Amino acid sequence: MHQAALLGTAVKDAQKYGWQIPGPICHDWTTMADAIQNHVRSLNWGHRVQLQDKKVKYLNIKGSLVDEHTVKGLTKAGKETILTAKNIVIATGGRPNYPTKIPGAMEHGLTSDDIFWLKKSPGKTLVVGASYVALECAGFLTGIGLDTTVMVRSIALRGFDQQMAGLVTDYMAAYGTKFAWKCVPKSVDKLSSGALQVTWSDSHTGNEHKDTYDSVLWAVGRAPETKALGLDKLGVELKKETGKIILGSDESTSVPNIYAFGDIGEGRPELTPTAIKAGKLLARRLAGHSTELMNYDNVATTVFTPLEYGCVGLSEEEAEKRLGKDGIEVYHAFYKPLEFTVAERDASQCYLKVVCERAAEQKILGLHFTGPNAGEVTQGFALGIQCGATYSHLLQTVGIHPTCAEDLTKVSITKRSGLDATVTGC
Repeated sequence: MHQAALLGTAVKDAQKYGWQIPGPICHDWTTMADAIQNHVRSLNWGHRVQLQDKKVKYLNIKGSLVDEHTVKGLTKAGKETILTAKNIVIATGGRPNYPTKIPGAMEHGLTSDDIFWLKKSPGKTLVVGASYVALECAGFLTGIGLDTTVMVRSIALRGFDQQMAGLVTDYMAAYGTKFAWKCVPKSVDKLSSGALQVTWSDSHTGNEHKDTYDSVLWAVGRAPETKALGLDKLGVELKKETGKIILGSDESTSVPNIYAFGDIGEGRPELTPTAIKAGKLLARRLAGHSTELMNYDNVATTVFTPLEYGCVGLSEEEAEKRLGKDGIEVYHAFYKPLEFTVAERDASQCYLKVVCERAAEQKILGLHFTGPNAGEVTQGFALGIQCGATYSHLLQTVGIHPTCAEDLTKVSITKRSGLDATVTGC
């Protein structure tokens, strides 16, 4: 979805580079959705084939735990299967939440799981929530030309660096996404016209508002798929507030021989690559081939909004909380990507910062970057941070010209100095 939006922007930029593009340009939802659905189906088929090739038996049934060595499976037709094993590993992941206390939310809303299975464009869309899923969906919908509003109860990108979150939403707003800040939806009603009327309250003023949309997309968090597993009967300890499984450093639960990993683990990053890595390491330990544990520190990630945001390590807020304001040094820069120059695109939100320990070698605690290809940029620097990179290591690195990542190897202005952090030619 992000690529679809980027291509729309690229078509606009292309004209500044001399490409003659005749006629009005529009996006065809059905063509894109069909292609994505086919890709997802091919991935699912490919996974099943690979499992079969590796002699892994795949059972498409709903399972629940009987004891620490037994799983009961039930087919859609009601046929029961009993499976026994020395160890049981739970990796059921999570699904998007619906706000069940809001009238009409489930009946008339959809989630990120549904959007690409729509037969027609969602049209004018209200996205409720401000997580990375919410902002990615909203940015994509705006990017393909749809009227899109994000309703935010409190802050955007909770858990991420809040300065960077502000740059992401500022960029989105500048390029057409609307934001309803400090607003809480009260109800969703379907009108005779088929439109959805949303009623919400504004926490700033206390006033109530209404507007109509073609679609309402809920992105208000995810719930772990643990309720139907029978974990309570076995004594598997769960976090009451989240329903997630409390795990040890080796992915063990409170019951011997039962393990879990991924989104259902309390405090674990809700990131697919993290779950894959943790699962592989767990499999090796259970097979007796390794004792290596998953390292959940300094896991890099990227928010694929129109202006991508990549990060690894601590946010500035978290670093300050741990070490104090005088215990950290923040190097930062506003830069202009080369691809923004000829296209005359505003680069006000293209920014990077490196959060370091202030003392001794100035070990890098966190790295944050907004700009094109942020995921690619962050992935490379994540290796260095995993190896204990310091600020001096960064300066000793020769940048590749002309790239956005190059500016990270030249960053020299500290926030403490108060100097202008805009990158210049000299």
